[in-house]
Amino acid sequence: MPWDPTPLETLIHSAIPGLFPAAQVAIRQGGKLLFARAFGCLDPGADRQPVQLETCFDLASLTKLYTATACMALVETGALQLDQPVSRLLPELQGSRPLHPYEDPLQPGKWIDLEPETGIPIGVDQVSWRQLLTHTSGLPAWRPLFREPDAASARQMALHTFFSYRPGSRVVYSDIGFILLGLGLERLLGKSLDLILQGQVLQPLGLRHTRFYPGDPWNPPVPPPPCAPTEWCLWRQRRLCGQVHDENAARLGGIAPHAGLFATALEVAAFGESFLRGSLLQPETVAEMTREQVEGRGLGFALRSSDPLASSYPFSPAAFGHTGFTGTSLWIDPQRQLVVALLTNAVYHGRQDNGFQAFRVAAHQAILKGLS
Repeated sequence: MPWDPTPLETLIHSAIPGLFPAAQVAIRQGGKLLFARAFGCLDPGADRQPVQLETCFDLASLTKLYTATACMALVETGALQLDQPVSRLLPELQGSRPLHPYEDPLQPGKWIDLEPETGIPIGVDQVSWRQLLTHTSGLPAWRPLFREPDAASARQMALHTFFSYRPGSRVVYSDIGFILLGLGLERLLGKSLDLILQGQVLQPLGLRHTRFYPGDPWNPPVPPPPCAPTEWCLWRQRRLCGQVHDENAARLGGIAPHAGLFATALEVAAFGESFLRGSLLQPETVAEMTREQVEGRGLGFALRSSDPLASSYPFSPAAFGHTGFTGTSLWIDPQRQLVVALLTNAVYHGRQDNGFQAFRVAAHQAILKGLS
């Protein structure tokens, strides 16, 4: 029997507009497009313009996968070695720095303390590309770069930040680590990150609608591109549309290694398909990216979790992918030869936990029901 999309469509319709006003889904199996559909409208309080398959969504942290892929393409050429110290390209990472708690991005005023002996200096010049890619670098998860007066100051804050644990001793998912990864790639190639991703990833795969929307945080693109709007931003005092939701990425000019790409579900699924088809990276490179380097993590990729509450749980044990804070996700299941790109603007209603994580699990269960 052919796959029945009705359970998935019913679930998404029930989530609109309470969880999110807009969504796209693209599913590929066995190298072919199985399903692609847009749902909802761009702004439920305005003219209710329907979402199209050409509408772009803020990918948030899915951007990290594109940055990691560009990095691994350079590893293939020998331009980088995974266990080489990043300090060879970023001499700012020299000497020692103190261990220090870091600010909680979701609870202003709260600090996260990972080490009981804060203030003790540790050497940072041996932090490797592999550690940045696996989130084991010692760097804090987040710093308020957006409070800096300009992009250059924000980059300097990232380059000179304290460390929050001893490198290699634990996994701490870090935007700061990926920002340094991107800065290292820029130093290596002598060009901006958008041009690097264009040359290493987007152009080879023919992804014409996947792009950054650069600009100053206070000057949104005019006219706004056909994008799904996200949150009303307290910092920028407006609803965001065609401008990156992540404040730190916005302060970096909208082009950042950890967040900032916009794309359609069709193109996100095509990007995911490249890891099954070997159309961009060599099979041995993909195998290295998707093997468990440290608990639950490959190189750039998150791996399938055994936690029933995790969005990856319904997939096969070898599945790998990533999620984005705005309500986006990409999961690749090699056992089923399956790629699932689910894009929403779940932050439209704010950042509070409103049941979206449970929706992700249910959506993936609905997709897998009836698939071989």
